[in-house]
Amino acid sequence: MFSLVFALVLSLFSSAFKATPAEAAAATATNIQSYVSDMQPGWNLGNSLDAVGADETAWGNPRITKELIQKIAAQGYKSIRIPVTWDAHIGPAPTYTIEAAYLNRVQEVTQWALDAGLYVMINIHHDSWVWISQMEKNHDQVLVKYNAVWKQVADRFKNHSNKLMFESVNEPRFTDGGTTDEEKQLQMLEELNLSFHKIIRESGGGNEARPLVLSTLEASPSQDRMDALYSTITKLDDKNIIATVHYYGFWPFSVNIAGYTQFENDTKNDIDQTFNNVYNTFIAKGIPVILGEYGLLGFDQSTNVIEQGEKLKFFEYLMNVLKQKNITHMLWDNGQHFSRTEYKWSDQDLFNTIKAGWKTRSATAASDLIFVEKGAAEKDRHIQLNLNGNRLTKLSVNGKKLVKGKDYTLAGERLTIKAGRLTELTSSGEYGVNAIITAEFNKGADWKFRVISNSKPQLQDAVGTTSDFAIPTTFNGDLLATMEAVYVNGGNAGPQNWTSFKEFEYTFSPSYDNGKITLKPNFFNEVSDGEVILTFHFWSGEVLSYKIQKRGTSITGTVM
Repeated sequence: MFSLVFALVLSLFSSAFKATPAEAAAATATNIQSYVSDMQPGWNLGNSLDAVGADETAWGNPRITKELIQKIAAQGYKSIRIPVTWDAHIGPAPTYTIEAAYLNRVQEVTQWALDAGLYVMINIHHDSWVWISQMEKNHDQVLVKYNAVWKQVADRFKNHSNKLMFESVNEPRFTDGGTTDEEKQLQMLEELNLSFHKIIRESGGGNEARPLVLSTLEASPSQDRMDALYSTITKLDDKNIIATVHYYGFWPFSVNIAGYTQFENDTKNDIDQTFNNVYNTFIAKGIPVILGEYGLLGFDQSTNVIEQGEKLKFFEYLMNVLKQKNITHMLWDNGQHFSRTEYKWSDQDLFNTIKAGWKTRSATAASDLIFVEKGAAEKDRHIQLNLNGNRLTKLSVNGKKLVKGKDYTLAGERLTIKAGRLTELTSSGEYGVNAIITAEFNKGADWKFRVISNSKPQLQDAVGTTSDFAIPTTFNGDLLATMEAVYVNGGNAGPQNWTSFKEFEYTFSPSYDNGKITLKPNFFNEVSDGEVILTFHFWSGEVLSYKIQKRGTSITGTVM
């Protein structure tokens, strides 16, 4: 009897205090960090629906398929960011109606991702620079158009799963029209974000509590811009808000300029400082963060803008820092990483390193390059490992295990490859990579040493113009690391003249297959007439000098 009465009272109590939808949303809001953590890791479907043009193939990628979405989920990804550029599909004022076919297409791709079990983020993407950037000079028009887009998107998706989230705008900027005042830009961004929030929350259905993602100005993780976003989020007083920033590394390393060819302390410190600040500004105060895009700018595989081992060390370190700070990350992929037709990684070793970093650390080494000079007396090579708490379990070449003591020794983190073994591995006499030594560890990704047969590179005299000048080069197995340019009479030559070391690929580029080093028009556009000394630094340690003389558009090059 007591149990029955208690149950009746409890039932009446529960009915009297049954949560309203708003109260239920508030009750689950405290779980927003768990929501973001469950999204880890994430991937960007870049350069498809965000392409600026009439079709998602405008920037060279094929149409998105359901199979692609399923394949990326099978790689271990838990979330997908689907950037969307709406501009070419928005009708005229005053309604700014989105083409039905395009909205249907966005919904189709979104549903494929949800059906694959992924968390999904959709946004307003390159509209940020196509027309939103004009907000200062066209304030009312931009605001009305922006609101119209989100009202239509909110209505279309209001009954979709809560695993779908909206990002207000990608890398917001307001510089089209002369705006340079930082405070004005921050004010316009806050105006858009507040309007976005109001539209979504008042649109009903699942949008009352749908997670919303707000970006800093230009998605920059600079402290001032993060502080401004924190202020906006505080004003909203909404527990289902997520902050986002982007990160493409320490800029000199990311593009290979100013001599930053290696993953050294400045690059590490930039990662540490950036994400310490991100953590302290948002996460420590209860606001989760999604690193909406990350990568490196110098991803040119063919020219080694960033040398492979240095690249892998960057990503290994970055993954660890983000894991420590509980920051969910979404790899930017515009098609250069995961093939959208073959469903394979263009750089499997890179993906292996990234994937291992989701749960643990991988061992690395001071370098992945072992140069064996042709004709020289071979000697033991000492390589400093960075085990990161791991243990070396095996060295092998083509699946054949190397013998400890005979082929190599290990003292702490100092690995020594024996001279005799290196001589055997380069016995073919061919320049370039003769063998790959794969180092396996008890945890994490493998580390691969490229054993390279080389001799001193040779340059040749050349003539040409500022639009087609190239130096005939016999690389002899070597790889170019960087180039310096200074005037004979003093001073740095070429773009970014605050440094003598020029930007790889933007100003110069090696072609190993064609045997030349090309100096780009970008370089000559900022070189005065006269003589310039070029210094080429190679990964083997070789350094070569070369003189060029510029007279108008005419270039003459001479070996020094």
